[in-house]
Amino acid sequence: MKSLRHAVAFTATSLLAFTSSAEPIKRTAWSKRELPLVEDKALVDAVTIEDLVSCAQDLEDIAYATSRRNRVHGTEGHLNSVQYFVDQLNSLGDYYDIELQDYTTEVTLEAHAELSVNGETLESGGFSFGNNGTWTDTPLITVANLGCVAEDHPETLSGTIALIARGNCTFVEKIAFAGEKGAIGAIIYNNADAGIAAGTLGGVNDLVRIPQLGIHIPVAGISRADGLRLVSQLANGSTVTSSGEFWQYIANLTSSNVIASSKGGDSSNVLFLGAHSDSVEAGPGINDNGSGSCGLLTIAKALSRYAVANQVRFAWWTAEEEGLLGSEHYVASAAPEDLAKVRLYLNFDMIASPNYVLGIYDGDGSAFNVSGPPGSAEVEGLFEQWYTAQELPFVASAFDGRSDYGPFLEAGVPSGGLDTGADGTKTEKEVGLFGGTAGIWYDPNYHSAADNVTNLNLVAFNATSKAIAHAVATYGTTWEGFPARNATSLVRRVGSYPRRYRAPTKKSRRGKKIYA
Repeated sequence: MKSLRHAVAFTATSLLAFTSSAEPIKRTAWSKRELPLVEDKALVDAVTIEDLVSCAQDLEDIAYATSRRNRVHGTEGHLNSVQYFVDQLNSLGDYYDIELQDYTTEVTLEAHAELSVNGETLESGGFSFGNNGTWTDTPLITVANLGCVAEDHPETLSGTIALIARGNCTFVEKIAFAGEKGAIGAIIYNNADAGIAAGTLGGVNDLVRIPQLGIHIPVAGISRADGLRLVSQLANGSTVTSSGEFWQYIANLTSSNVIASSKGGDSSNVLFLGAHSDSVEAGPGINDNGSGSCGLLTIAKALSRYAVANQVRFAWWTAEEEGLLGSEHYVASAAPEDLAKVRLYLNFDMIASPNYVLGIYDGDGSAFNVSGPPGSAEVEGLFEQWYTAQELPFVASAFDGRSDYGPFLEAGVPSGGLDTGADGTKTEKEVGLFGGTAGIWYDPNYHSAADNVTNLNLVAFNATSKAIAHAVATYGTTWEGFPARNATSLVRRVGSYPRRYRAPTKKSRRGKKIYA
């Protein structure tokens, strides 16, 4: 297990006073001889909360300038976000080679969710890529346990709506079993007092890929409190009926990965950092994942003042919210010999959560018993040492491949990263370390319209971004003590690392994607 240290409190005001400007040097041509070799303290100090927040505000403004008020892959909001990153990188002169890699996929552009029970309207939501459907005055039937095996679903489900608890298995498995028994719809209630159940079913028509019959039925998400109340009513013999209308407008759209590689540095020993640049349909996605995107952009700008010994590559991935598709496309398109030149991939997804923890991917497997390729443990140790030196607490995050580092793990690339939490529930122990509120999500605004600049935690944003800068300064100058890549590490680990784009998943505790 990782060590836990006492938290040090900072205010937004003290952070602003502590930091300094990181305006990039403008140049028309890159020359290694013009620039000093990057140093750790200089790069870390160049990362300022002003620059981080300014970038986040820019992304929010881009979203709000469009009718949809979001940055979904392929929409005006995301296309303008891509252009923003390109323009910012181009403003640095000739420091980076910039590549746009187009990708086309299905996205949810608009959705409607409406649910009533015994005539009472309940707060509800749909699931991404859920089936469209309506039902009227249809009886509810409780599914036993968590609905993860066929035996949990009674034969009496035929023609009814299945009421199912969240947890343990995928949303698709739950509703596939219900559909097999003849249910015409499903309602999934949350397993924590943290809003309505929500998530993704993985992709259009994913139900047909499930070994069970894969019956297409609409599905609604409701809160734990409402779900338990309905379960109690049904257990007491009451008749409970519901009406629902759920639909989504899904289209094939194209957007781009943005990849920027330093022209200087050894291109056979690449440090690769990535963050997804798209949002969900509900809002502008400023913590998820404008925060990670802005952390990398701010560091990329600051780095342009310095030379590097090893090439540093940044990527802003598209279509993460549709299933890690942008990063998966990059890895699938890359030649094996090019991937072999990547010494380390680092991923940053949600690094300014309001009710944060400071999470480090568990590369050595000591906390969650799943380790990464050689080098994954070493970068975990680097981040642990950094937080310890800053007298900041940290916790381990599951290293399960369910963010944009997943495709890199499958290709055998050493990986790591940081996050600050998503829709998992904060514990009392974590409150003792980081402050905040126990019993609610790390990001109460996750996948909602409230995921905006106002709700970013500046302490987490600053601490995590500076830790990233420390990694860039370290590995941008030397790989001393870091394991060499070898042929064995390039074997795809399909069995070891679950693939989000093959199964329905959802971000959870400390920002990872987990089943249901």
